[in-house]
Amino acid sequence: MTANEFSRPVRLDTIGSQPRAMRIEADEAERKALARRFSLTALDRLEAELNVHSAGDDVVAEGRMRAELVQACVATGAPVPARIEEPFVLRFRPEGTPEEGFEVELDAEELDTIFYEGSAVDVGEAVAQTLALALDPFPRADGAADALREAGVKDEDEAGPFGALAGLKDKLKG
Repeated sequence: MTANEFSRPVRLDTIGSQPRAMRIEADEAERKALARRFSLTALDRLEAELNVHSAGDDVVAEGRMRAELVQACVATGAPVPARIEEPFVLRFRPEGTPEEGFEVELDAEELDTIFYEGSAVDVGEAVAQTLALALDPFPRADGAADALREAGVKDEDEAGPFGALAGLKDKLKG
């Protein structure tokens, strides 16, 4: 298992078929390291409540992640505060299972599978990855649309096919 900023390993021999309740929370140093990893201005809170249980060779973690953070606006760089509350269901599967490395069709239950090796699963890293997937990929502060327009960036209406047709219509009139 590699060292992660928010590592919370759970040994497999402590996980039974009955759900085991856990609460994990990132400390200040872990939050700072995760903020660097995910290019956040700040990560003020990251915590999760989850239940972990075995399902054959797999381990299932189900719970809710909560975070308070600040991202930089993609247009202006201004701070964009956000609160994220995200439910998750993750399946940890041992490395070397038949579908690893092969192209297979996944159903909805298989989409959140994490492969692991060794004698533990890292629920902290899984929560960190859940946070990464929940982040706004294009955070915008108030005034971002104006800043983009001033920089010559077209909005969706102007850039799409109907915007091009409107521009052509204007040229034909003029």
